[in-house]
Amino acid sequence: MKSIAAVQAVVTADEYDREPTAAELDAIETEMPLIRAEVELLDVRIALLDRAPNELDHKRLRRAHNRVLVERAVLANRGTAGEAA
Repeated sequence: MKSIAAVQAVVTADEYDREPTAAELDAIETEMPLIRAEVELLDVRIALLDRAPNELDHKRLRRAHNRVLVERAVLANRGTAGEAA
């Protein structure tokens, strides 16, 4: 039986088979507070999938959602401030 694998590495090499650049790492670091807030919101939503939420759950969900909104606003304002400078 013959193998169907590609012989040349160039044929199968993917553009994403590389380490992130310094600029990409800086962008991730800049967005990290938003990423953490979104993960926290996701955690709350997952916890509420299999039960009826009580008052404390509603507070936790609102707090997590508001934190995401705040972090998005901070990130958006940082972007517009950077463009104005």
